[in-house]
Amino acid sequence: MMTSHGFTPWMFLTGMGVLFAMIVGLALLVVAILYLVSLMKTLNAVSPANRKMSPGLVFLLLIPFFNLVWNFFVVLYIRDSLKAEFETRGLEGSGFGWGVGLAMSILAVVSLVPFLSLLTSLAGFVCWILYWSQITGFRHRLESVS
Repeated sequence: MMTSHGFTPWMFLTGMGVLFAMIVGLALLVVAILYLVSLMKTLNAVSPANRKMSPGLVFLLLIPFFNLVWNFFVVLYIRDSLKAEFETRGLEGSGFGWGVGLAMSILAVVSLVPFLSLLTSLAGFVCWILYWSQITGFRHRLESVS
């Protein structure tokens, strides 16, 4: 159905769909940046001698597709940094997010496989939340004994 001005109701819905997608995309970007800032703060809580990577390098996870590989390294380097810091300070700790971080990284890669993407994306999202929570907990422990 066309109006006298050449405007159809579908044009409005399409425009609203684009606006909605932009708002959701912006919200996801903000959450991703908050996550990366949290990882950076965790690495900053580790003494420079025990850091296995520079804290700012976590922001390379914003690069599409590269992040699928880089995430494995970030999880590994954060684990090794936390482990070294906990040992240096004589604190008890284990795992340092390795298991759930590795699962999160693997699920992110597998989510590219058609027909598996919905299931693996949901599981990866849960692992991401758990990883973020665990890493933040380790950071709080380090900050509380500083």
